[in-house]
Amino acid sequence: MPEVSKDAQKRSLGKRIRIGLIAAVIILTIIVILQNTESVSTNLLFATVTMPRSVLLLLTLLIGFAGGALTTGIVLSRRK
Repeated sequence: MPEVSKDAQKRSLGKRIRIGLIAAVIILTIIVILQNTESVSTNLLFATVTMPRSVLLLLTLLIGFAGGALTTGIVLSRRK
């Protein structure tokens, strides 16, 4: 049986923890979305939109992820 270095074990554990945290966030997000299905009116600049609260939460989540990814990309590109 081949020996695995401690560094490789730490990376494997870190990867498992990261996957577990991502899975937990996804599951919690799905639970929150499913619990918020009633329609709400939202004012967006000059328009009022009526949509299920779950859709509003999902859109907000996606915009937040996109903003974070964009910010990370800009910061990393400036470091080079």
